[in-house]
Amino acid sequence: MDETEFIWMDGKLVPWKDAKIHVLTHTLHYGGGVFEGVRFYETDKGQAIFRLKEHTDRLFKSAEVFEMEIPFSKEEINKSTLEIVKINKVKSGYVRHMGYFGYGKMGLNPKGAPVNVLIAVWPWGTYLGEEAVRIKIPKIIKLHPESTDPNAKICGNYANSILASIEIKRDGYDEALLLDYKGNIAEGPGENIFMVKDGKIYTPPLGNVLPGITRDSVIQIAKDEGFEVEEKVLTKEDIFNADEAFFTGTAAEVTAIASLNDKPIGEKAPGPITVKLKTIYLDAVQGKIPKYESWLSYVN
Repeated sequence: MDETEFIWMDGKLVPWKDAKIHVLTHTLHYGGGVFEGVRFYETDKGQAIFRLKEHTDRLFKSAEVFEMEIPFSKEEINKSTLEIVKINKVKSGYVRHMGYFGYGKMGLNPKGAPVNVLIAVWPWGTYLGEEAVRIKIPKIIKLHPESTDPNAKICGNYANSILASIEIKRDGYDEALLLDYKGNIAEGPGENIFMVKDGKIYTPPLGNVLPGITRDSVIQIAKDEGFEVEEKVLTKEDIFNADEAFFTGTAAEVTAIASLNDKPIGEKAPGPITVKLKTIYLDAVQGKIPKYESWLSYVN
């Protein structure tokens, strides 16, 4: 990955190569950390971070799952995020926030371990590329919603996504699509999924999928453009018979899906609705649409 100059760690700017933790850091062993991924873009008014406040709110909500008390206020995290983006002089890229239980205690119960926070910045292009992706349903399924909190971005939850990604990459596909414990469509390893049928847009309901901030943004854009959006349980057959399908996520942005398990989706990917939503979304994050400017936190 491309290195930048500094990483913010517990209120201090630390040179990238010196940003280290102890090997007995609690979260490293047990996965009990929380994180956020946020993108920032170059605009006519300088760099702008997309929906920073919402990402910070979710970071704190995720921390509550572990009764983790982040030792900084939301305002301090937001201000420090703007500062670290500015200091590293990256025009556009990615911000990783993480709250984690640090060194000082072992054993599963994290009570008594210090809580540490980091904010890192680096340039990162399109996560899944520019072309429509080929996806596959892996053998592994999405975690049961009663075995974790699907609304939280918990580090340990992503072991599930790693296993799915390893499997489908080994088989030559671009991304996975996980089913839930009932055999219905859940989400990608790091993305929410949408499908289009007869001009109407569908996406799985919350409760077993992450309430993605990009997901929320695309739903709002679609409704603003006059599309009907319905959150409903989707099956494999629904996706197979869709006219279009696409992923959304901070890293993936809006990515068209070409096929599922080698069966093409629709006549051609990306479809016209996917193209329209992606175009508006990218214009919005770059500050080109005034009504969505409230989503942006300008660095300068």
